[in-house]
Amino acid sequence: MSGLQGVRLLLLWGSACLWLPGQARGALVISGAYEALQETSGAARSLQKRSTNDAMVEVYSVTVDCTVTSRFAHTVMTSKALNKANTSKEIFFEMELPKTAFISNFSMEIEGQVYVGEVKEKEKAKKQYEKAVSSGQTAGLVKASGRKMEKFSVSVNIAAKSNVTFILTYEELLQRKLGQYEILTRVKPKQPVQEFKIVANIYEPQGISFADAHATFLSNELLPLVEKTVTDKKAHISFSPTMEQQRKCPGCDGSLIDGDFIINYDVNRAKSLGDIQIVNGYFVHFFAPPDLPRVPKNVVFVIDRSGSMSGRKMQQTREAMLAILKDLHEDDHFAVIQFDNTILSWKDSLTKATQENVAQAMAYVKNIRDDGGTNINDAVLKGVEMLVRDRQEKRLPERSIDMIILLTDGMPNSGESRLPNIQRNVQSAIGGNMSLFCLGFGNDVDYSFLDVMSRQNKGLARRIFEGSDASLQLQGFYEEVSSPLLSEVDLRYPDNAVDFLTTNHFDQLFNGSEIVVAGRLMDNDLDNFMVEVFGQGFEDDFNVQGQATAIEWDVIYPDEEYIFGDFTERLWAYLTIQQLLEKSKSGGTDEKANATAKALDMSLQYSFVTPLTSMVVTKPETEDGPDSPLIADKLTEEQRQQAERMAYRYAPPVHTHSYAQSPTYFVDGDPHFMIELPDRDDALCFNINDKPGTIFNLVRDPVPGILVNGQVIGDKEIPPDGKINTYFCRFGIVHQTLGVRLEVSTEVISVFQDGKWVKLLWSDTASLKGPNLDLLLTKDRSLTVTLKDSVKFVILLHKVWKKHPYHRDYLGFYTLDSHLLSPSVHGLLGQFYHGIEYEVTDLRPGEVPEKPDATMFVKGQELNVTRGWQRDFRRDVKNGENVPCWFIHNNGTGLLDGDAADYVVSGLFKTA
Repeated sequence: MSGLQGVRLLLLWGSACLWLPGQARGALVISGAYEALQETSGAARSLQKRSTNDAMVEVYSVTVDCTVTSRFAHTVMTSKALNKANTSKEIFFEMELPKTAFISNFSMEIEGQVYVGEVKEKEKAKKQYEKAVSSGQTAGLVKASGRKMEKFSVSVNIAAKSNVTFILTYEELLQRKLGQYEILTRVKPKQPVQEFKIVANIYEPQGISFADAHATFLSNELLPLVEKTVTDKKAHISFSPTMEQQRKCPGCDGSLIDGDFIINYDVNRAKSLGDIQIVNGYFVHFFAPPDLPRVPKNVVFVIDRSGSMSGRKMQQTREAMLAILKDLHEDDHFAVIQFDNTILSWKDSLTKATQENVAQAMAYVKNIRDDGGTNINDAVLKGVEMLVRDRQEKRLPERSIDMIILLTDGMPNSGESRLPNIQRNVQSAIGGNMSLFCLGFGNDVDYSFLDVMSRQNKGLARRIFEGSDASLQLQGFYEEVSSPLLSEVDLRYPDNAVDFLTTNHFDQLFNGSEIVVAGRLMDNDLDNFMVEVFGQGFEDDFNVQGQATAIEWDVIYPDEEYIFGDFTERLWAYLTIQQLLEKSKSGGTDEKANATAKALDMSLQYSFVTPLTSMVVTKPETEDGPDSPLIADKLTEEQRQQAERMAYRYAPPVHTHSYAQSPTYFVDGDPHFMIELPDRDDALCFNINDKPGTIFNLVRDPVPGILVNGQVIGDKEIPPDGKINTYFCRFGIVHQTLGVRLEVSTEVISVFQDGKWVKLLWSDTASLKGPNLDLLLTKDRSLTVTLKDSVKFVILLHKVWKKHPYHRDYLGFYTLDSHLLSPSVHGLLGQFYHGIEYEVTDLRPGEVPEKPDATMFVKGQELNVTRGWQRDFRRDVKNGENVPCWFIHNNGTGLLDGDAADYVVSGLFKTA
């Protein structure tokens, strides 16, 4: 810690957190769209442990208050902190919010004075921002954060003995998907907080059919703390654990609360006309009629099999396609086209989805292999041609919906490769007669190109994120569009009664979704407010009409003094801005310019932070510096993609094995320690260098009495390069409570249980099952050790050619199900079993071009780390699979608690 000026404490709540870096003062800098966090003063940051300085700043209240009125969510996040020190301190406020939301207010209260944000045109705010950064002052920051969220952070210098309250407000129209709405709040306090509260009040005049709350972190102890009250038209859900209930263990600083708090609900749908609500001169019409029969669909799957789809992408695509084909209805028709630089189709025309045809198509999909370039133009046109020809030859049901689903991960580089030409060709061929849905796989695809092309052809685009769940993402998207209910849907209102109407024509209505239209009433005369809905259904045209009436909110909710009373106007504004932003990308030249101008005007009028605006809060002048602006921005999907592309630009491909569904901790090789973190799609690694014969403690859990020690062995003699390699050759495993002891070497496995020893040879294949211990030995390969209700270890045997001049047989050690161990577990591996918080920034070229360096903030320290890879040998004992990881130098110094020497013990079954 020498030379570091302070530490940073991360307290993430409702997706918000506070960073407390002592007295350091610096600037937050945006670098491109990948906004790397930097502090010019060099102040250190901590994501886990407190220091004595941290105790000087007390965060005593964090609350999330969400009010949902007819699907429109208004969320206020508040955090209060007190600087108890005798000197001023910098406090960073960071939070995550849904990427579909618009920030509508950010303010700070410091010593009774409130500093309120003002929404400005982005270019004007940018000039203020650049001026602040150039003068060394602090400015705000927004960056991508996962698939559904974006992160906003600011800082403020607080005088001694002063307090600060941060208040951030954002609003969004909840979208109905697969039959429900979702309210997502990310909560990562890291440390217990005196007052921690999440409260949601949902008001739905249609009536609430169900409401449920769950979280990724809810244990059996925390689950009863979620309070839920649901009446006919209101739901109240709250979660407010005490400080002691938040702790991982009595007296611990760590918090159990770490993950997503999710509320799902839906409303009653008894009216075929839908539900119309009128408040303060604006109306909103929700349309999702119940009990409509699905319309048959004719779908052409166009699958990219170019070389960039190799490995895991192609495997996941095949997995998803097999599941999707199984879900086709027998009255659907379908086709499969695969493409690289050539176009191959399963059959020349669409085929009815009978069991026999689906089985044949699944066999075809299993044999799709990656190769060649990317000819998107000809592949999509081939799909269009098939649908057009089959329509002309009357092979398809007259009342059915035509669609193309394109899956690609790259830029077109074969055939027609100019993007505007491809878009024109596709739009001309489709002619408004079918829908095109584009799925962009990974970070290299030109998402903007796919997004525009989809919108031009009655469809939409969706990003498929690389990860172990990519096949589930593909299936989830298909499920959203797999059951069309109506096509060419028109919602009509009297011309002399409404104006400023949002989009009221929709190409399709899918099962589980909802159409929303909003507008302004020209007067309050509702006697002539007749509403009509037209659409094409399966057997007949859909046609309903009815008289709209205003509901009496004070009658439905008599006990509520104020329920976000202008929600209909703000909902209308939100929806209008969203639609204008879409037109600004996919319309003609004039339409783009007009849509952009209108979206900007409305964003400023309603104080929404959109891609066209920024929110500016001017901090107060202090003795440490003059006024400086804090900026809240909104990222576009292209900026998100660019951020992810920058973050992993130099990384090798993500490992493809199926073991990384939960965190895995292992040591293998010379000896390389690995911490795999699938929730971050990342890993950490380090080496321990010591002399042969040294015994290290890997795992020690005093609660059940678990101990794992390992002894290293060296090469037969020093190689010509002079480097002494060491590997694990022997492990000792003890579980005192179960009365189990194992000694595993490269030659023999000795097991002590029930008062007797049993010996196994690696040349055996055996399975031993007992009341407390299960062993599975695979000849010359692996030993799986399962301790009852505790933990599972896998030990791999690496056999080396006996006549090798230097190397000899060695072992690898892998931990599974580590979450079953107590919070007291420690050791070289054990200390990471309950997670590790870190942040990596400032990606820069390293000594080796393909291995960049970066700065890691972890455990109060600032480390230089290198992006590289180590090998996971569980699937392939001989060659292993590359796992990208951040390498921590010098025997893991800074990542490990203490020094590597602290983990040396005197014997294979000793604790010291």
